[in-house]
Amino acid sequence: MSVKQEQISVNEEELTKLINNKKESLLLFDLRTKEEFVNGHIGGSVNAVCDAYAKENIIPRIPKIGKMVLLCQDGTISEPTAKMMRSYGFDAYFLEGGMKNWQGELEIKSFEPAISVNQLWEDILQKKEVFLIDVRPKEDYSSFKIPGSINIPLAELFNSETVDRLPNDKQLVTVCPRGNMSMVGVFALARNGISAKGLTGGLSAWGQLITSSELFHNGLSIFQIKKIGKGCISYILSSQKEAVVIDPVYPLEEYIKIASQRDLKISVVMDTHLHADHVSAARELAKITGAQLMLSEVENYEFSFNKLNNDNRIKFGGSEIKVIHTPGHTPGSISYLLDEKYLFSGDTVFAEGIGRPDLRDKAREFANDLYDTLHLLLQLPGDVNVLPGHYSSDEYLTKSVGTNIDKIRKFSILNLNKKEFVEKVVGIEMPKPMNYEKIIMINKGFEAIDRTNIPYLELGPNRCAITAN
Repeated sequence: MSVKQEQISVNEEELTKLINNKKESLLLFDLRTKEEFVNGHIGGSVNAVCDAYAKENIIPRIPKIGKMVLLCQDGTISEPTAKMMRSYGFDAYFLEGGMKNWQGELEIKSFEPAISVNQLWEDILQKKEVFLIDVRPKEDYSSFKIPGSINIPLAELFNSETVDRLPNDKQLVTVCPRGNMSMVGVFALARNGISAKGLTGGLSAWGQLITSSELFHNGLSIFQIKKIGKGCISYILSSQKEAVVIDPVYPLEEYIKIASQRDLKISVVMDTHLHADHVSAARELAKITGAQLMLSEVENYEFSFNKLNNDNRIKFGGSEIKVIHTPGHTPGSISYLLDEKYLFSGDTVFAEGIGRPDLRDKAREFANDLYDTLHLLLQLPGDVNVLPGHYSSDEYLTKSVGTNIDKIRKFSILNLNKKEFVEKVVGIEMPKPMNYEKIIMINKGFEAIDRTNIPYLELGPNRCAITAN
């Protein structure tokens, strides 16, 4: 089709030729209402809203690799929008006369182009056939991702050869950091007659997904609460209807829900340490529930709290928690020993590794402390259950996380003498958690908590562990 540079409209015949030319990179954006779209639309088009949000978040991320044709009922919306898109550098057009003059075939179907993280998680648990397409650049994908996803950068979804390799018997879900680029991926696939859903909120929303399970119940209940996309773990301990919460995260509604369902009174809220990879919900949860907020006396927080010292005892219901100062990951790190049977180790030791000592830029000093701490914990009975504050292996997505002292004794890194241990740990170079300095400032109370911004602050892997081998 030959189009003059100043021409921004196409008629029905010209649009039909564009649609039939599968070698042409083409996006068809139908700007009508959802109801109008469902009742009849051109095959391969997608229902799109060109509002202020789209102009700021979606349009700038659309690859400028082909033509774009905008559709509305009579052209009054699509024409000025096409002109606006051209100002962004797009090869944009609108259909003359709009859809009211279209005489070609129409598709009539209702399709929701988005899926929530909760629904995706349910589909994964039920082992439904889901095919996750991460549309970020390869270098971003390599740092963290949803387990099982594959990487196809957004621009490649406009390539018919790439699309031909996609499965046709699975639900396709596109993924990006915030959900904007993934919707563009849905548009690109629709051009080739392929239905896909974009993950609402993207990896930021995935990082806020909370699940819970009850690990032990024999007069004493322990609920393990996982923040799936971050690998964070927190706990509710209950005895005789009284509960203690350790390392709560946002969104904090899960703790309140569990307490309400079990008729529990949350009397104490505690953190194991000053977190650097996620925003702590301890202060707000304590305020909402009227619980005591207990934190290490070693750290300087800009708000009131009950100070915990080594060997403090915290009684609740018929149980007792012994406070053990376990510096190394942070100077104020604390582990909690419940009824001499369960050790809540925070980021000091994990099921498959140990905590990193370098997040305060005192790696050598903290590594020395970490060595002493780990060998102190090894003196506990071998059958003591160790329940850590993070996990990194995908195998723990759907199963509980934990180990015991006997298994930790087998970590090869703990067979080194102190000098060897310190040199090995200090020599390990790891990227630090994203936004960790700002998160520390928030958790110390120097900056206010903006719950709407938490998903974006926490975006990325937790990066708290060092391998034990």
